[in-house]
Order: sequence, then C-alpha cells, then structure tokens
Amino acid sequence: MLTKKQWKIVGLMAVVGFILGWCAPVPAQAMSHGKQIRCMADNIYWEARNQSMRGMIAVGNVTMNRVYDDRFPDTPCEVVQQGPTRPSWKDPTVFYPVKNRCQFSWYCDGKSDEIPEYDRDVYELIVAMSMKLYYNYFDDFTSGATHYHANYVRPAWACTKEKTVQIGRHIFYRWRNVRNPDDNC
Repeated sequence: MLTKKQWKIVGLMAVVGFILGWCAPVPAQAMSHGKQIRCMADNIYWEARNQSMRGMIAVGNVTMNRVYDDRFPDTPCEVVQQGPTRPSWKDPTVFYPVKNRCQFSWYCDGKSDEIPEYDRDVYELIVAMSMKLYYNYFDDFTSGATHYHANYVRPAWACTKEKTVQIGRHIFYRWRNVRNPDDNC
C-alpha cells in the first residue's frame, strides 16, 4: 500500500511523464545501472534544481554527451567526478577531489551532498528523469552540448566553444571545429 506522499510522487510523475512523453517501458537493465543513474541525478539536482524541467534535462544531456565524447570519461559517475584529486592525509591510498577544481562545481565545493528532506520529492522525479536520459528517451535539444555555464558568469573557455542554446539561466556550448579569429580569448 502506498503512502499519501508516495501517491503524490506517482501522480506528479504521471503528469510530468505524460507531458514529456515518458510512456515507453523502463528497461530491465535499469536496476544494474542504478549507480550511474544516481550520479546523473545528483548532478542534475545540484546543478539545475532551480531550473525548469527542460533546463534539468539539458544538464543531463550535457552529462551524457560527455560520456559519448572521447575527450571525457566513459560513465556518468566518472564524468561528474572528473577533476584533480589529492591523497588523504590519513590514508595516502584514498583520494579526494581538489576543492573548487571539478568539472561540476557542486562535486568539490566542500558542502554536504546530502539531499535535503524537503526536496526528496523533487529528487525522486530527477532520478526518474535521469533514467530516461541514461537510456536515450529524450531528444538532445542542446545540439550536442558538452559544456554550460550560468548566464551571470563569463568563463574563459566559453569563447573557444560554439554556443548552441540558452535555457533558463544556463548557456550551453559544444566543441568548435575551427577557431573563430573574432574570438577575444
């Protein structure tokens, strides 16, 4: 028997699923890929929880586009956790990410990565979204973006990439084949 809260989540997911076209069955192998799906869900939550559904899906698309690109690691967890590490002072065989040097800022910002209780419903929705992204149920409306940033910052790398789309407060980019001489890098 589902609790009132669980019914609320199921109802919300059904409405969102109908809107986004999540009517296809969930693959049986989803259970074996749960860790990768959770890594992607964590990334979407911490990077885009304040964005629209489209913005959250776009961040997930970037994660998967990196998985498919030979310049990045081969799994969502490796992509999310990519960055320099340092050995623990207690155990030199254990490595930790260098603060503020990761590909995705939340992963090594030094803050807790525990999902707050008040956002559990949102997170579970993001997990369902992440599973669909992992199994390519969504079109990539970022046009192959492998990078993004908030619209209130101007990272140096942005002028070396091709802008594909802006969704909410995030601007998305993909690798450029040729350097533009008009870039002010």
